[in-house]
Amino acid sequence: MAKQKKKVPDLNAGSMADISFLLLIFFLVTTTMDVDSGITRRLPPPVEDPEMDVKVKERNIMNVMINKYDKMLVNGKPGDITTLKDMTKEFITPRPNDEKAPETEVKEIELLGNVMLSKGVVSLKNDRGTSYLMYIKVQNELARAFNEMKDEMSLKYFGQHYTDLTDEDKINAINKAVPVRISEAEPEAI
Repeated sequence: MAKQKKKVPDLNAGSMADISFLLLIFFLVTTTMDVDSGITRRLPPPVEDPEMDVKVKERNIMNVMINKYDKMLVNGKPGDITTLKDMTKEFITPRPNDEKAPETEVKEIELLGNVMLSKGVVSLKNDRGTSYLMYIKVQNELARAFNEMKDEMSLKYFGQHYTDLTDEDKINAINKAVPVRISEAEPEAI
């Protein structure tokens, strides 16, 4: 008599794909992804004539340099992150009678009238070895200085904090009165 081979039952693999798909969706939905955060900066418009060399008077520039050891120089003197905001505010506050302060100009701004503006520019230069943490701290302090100036201007003219303004015209007026002038130079070995 011939031996009959015992038949092995087949596994139903049709539902395996469904289970795998459900597990994949479960892990995608429940997993949190790291979100990169950055600094919000509006870049300047492209230069129309790149050959043109822009000359800025030395008194109109506040030089902030950070080396690879995260040490800061402000206008050639050792600086501290804790005083950077106040130094920046003092620098960008218009002082027309001070020969050492940045130049000023009077500009007609809608809703504000004639406003005295500083021509001061904060020039930030980093070393390639500057830590990201120090870079962010400096950027935050510079942003705080300009934001506080905007807040003071908003309180003076509109009686509201800058962040509480809802009228787009008022926001634009304050932004024109306190322009954020931060120039970032190409990193190099300082």
